[in-house]
Parts: sequence; structure tokens; C-alpha cells
Amino acid sequence: MTDLESTPLLSQIRTSFIDGVSGPDLQSLLDKLMERRVLSDAEREAAEERSRRDKARFVIDTVRRKGEADSSEMIRFLSEHLGLM
Repeated sequence: MTDLESTPLLSQIRTSFIDGVSGPDLQSLLDKLMERRVLSDAEREAAEERSRRDKARFVIDTVRRKGEADSSEMIRFLSEHLGLM
């Protein structure tokens, strides 16, 4: 998959991700996105204040708006570590 495909792919899986990601998987994703500097401390804190569904929505929308490289990081994590893609 090229980086140019990443942002549209996140848009396509958005609803499934929001509905299906578990709390522990979402926490693992947040940790990885922080480690890779995709999310800032402020964005992580903003996500933590939300319910699971709202947190998932916030994370996927925030990463998608950041562009192809960051979207690709999220997709890579979903694929390799969670088997969600």
C-alpha cells in the first residue's frame, strides 16, 4: 500500500473502527501513536477524556487530518499489531 492510499482507507474503515475497536486495543494504538510522534501530548490527553467510541472517533479523525504519512502509521499498527486490517 502506498502512502497515497492511507488517508482514503482510514475514511473507508472509520465507522467499523469506531464500532469495533476495544478499549485495550485503543489504548495500545494511542501508546504507539505517541511513541511514533503522530499524536501530541495534548491530543493524547484530549482523547483520554472521552468515552471509548468518542475516543476512537477522535483518534481516527485526528490522524486522518494529519495526512498520508501519519495515516500510514496508524494503518500499519492496525495491520501488524491488532490484525484489524
